[in-house]
Amino acid sequence: MQEGRRVLEIEARAVQDLIARLDERFAKAVDLLYRCRGKVVISGMGKSGLIGQKIAATMASTGTPSFFLHPAEGIHGDLGMVARHDVMIAISNSGEVQEVLQLLPFVKRINIPVVALTGRMHSTLAKNSDVALDVSVSEEACPLGLAPTASTTATLAMGDALAIALLQKRGFKQEDYAQFHPGGTLGRRLLVKVQDLMHRGSDVPHVKPHTPGSEAILEMTGKRLGMTTVLDEAGAVIGIITDGDLRRFLQRGGDFTTATAMDLANPMHKRPAKDNRHRAPKTIGPDELASTALAIMERHTITALVVVDDQQRLAGVIHLHDLLKHGIV
Repeated sequence: MQEGRRVLEIEARAVQDLIARLDERFAKAVDLLYRCRGKVVISGMGKSGLIGQKIAATMASTGTPSFFLHPAEGIHGDLGMVARHDVMIAISNSGEVQEVLQLLPFVKRINIPVVALTGRMHSTLAKNSDVALDVSVSEEACPLGLAPTASTTATLAMGDALAIALLQKRGFKQEDYAQFHPGGTLGRRLLVKVQDLMHRGSDVPHVKPHTPGSEAILEMTGKRLGMTTVLDEAGAVIGIITDGDLRRFLQRGGDFTTATAMDLANPMHKRPAKDNRHRAPKTIGPDELASTALAIMERHTITALVVVDDQQRLAGVIHLHDLLKHGIV
């Protein structure tokens, strides 16, 4: 446990130390990447390469077209993937890795700007880059000082700082992010809208204000959503009746099969639907995200939302089971 804490403290300091180094060089790097008309090519060898792959993936998913180029493969043919108008991010802690340095003559020849992430600001890589960002660390977390640990953490953090600065500069929004993540829970939460999951048309339970309560119960039972909407003559939603209302009626001693004299005088199943409805049902628009519908349901502890258009007319109903079935959790 003590050793684990030591490692985390060293790596936390490595990231913390980067903050004071964010100066005009960082701003220049962001500007170069922002003005890139091609793709951001990220390259690094060994552990730096693995960090570079993650940075490339982060940038690509946040609005900056990027890919990783293995430097050894690059100098043996893969440089054909690099084109004019690209920008390169070259990663090397020492700044002297030969495979990375051998890329420089080619990228310089076709006038590709180079942003270096290096731990040595006087290295060959730093001197031959358009802008160099200092990711040096005072010590590695490895007690032998051999395995890249704090240095790779610092480099990764700097890559994240560049990616997020670019995201903000581009005005990248949640909807844009969703376009690059259509699969899995994340994509479903960000892309699926209420109208994609809601019940509509004849599947939506609805009754008129003066419909007898017994008919409202049949409508609820037949449509199997645990509720029915109450609509005025224009089709606007003026309320709902839920299965919870029926349970509460039974708890008060009501009996739908053997009505007493009192029941017959003014029982729920003989009263018009308008007298049993909630006057302020929770509603949502069809263009809202399904995840927003889930949040409303959780906040109000309900299982269904009425979907309405701009004139509060019934458009559909979305149920908690629909959200769970499609992974909106």
